[in-house]
Amino acid sequence: MNQHFQQRGASTLGILIAVLFFASLLTLVIKLGPAYLDDYTVQGALEGLDGEEGLAQMTPADVRRLVTKRLSVNNVDGFNAKDIQIEKDGDTVVISLDYEVRTHVVSNVDAVISFSHFYELTGQ
Repeated sequence: MNQHFQQRGASTLGILIAVLFFASLLTLVIKLGPAYLDDYTVQGALEGLDGEEGLAQMTPADVRRLVTKRLSVNNVDGFNAKDIQIEKDGDTVVISLDYEVRTHVVSNVDAVISFSHFYELTGQ
């Protein structure tokens, strides 16, 4: 009744599958991560407009120019400022932003990431 079981490690196939899985996961993070970081920067630039002095008196073109300057300072590339929809409602500036980022992943595989934001900002 004394049975001795021999311990076994992972097989070569198991290790290969695990390495391929983590390599593909790392590739996705490296390829898609910058798009999410840029979106985070865009959010910060737009939220930073809240309470901006003279925002209520600015025209939509002036607001777009201000956002474009903030994004260029933060080195956000590939963002089209024409995607920003700006409307004025009295002293409130309504900004809506819908855009997509297409990034090359591997060979003929691309990833499309869509972002959508809506802000109601008041200036001083």
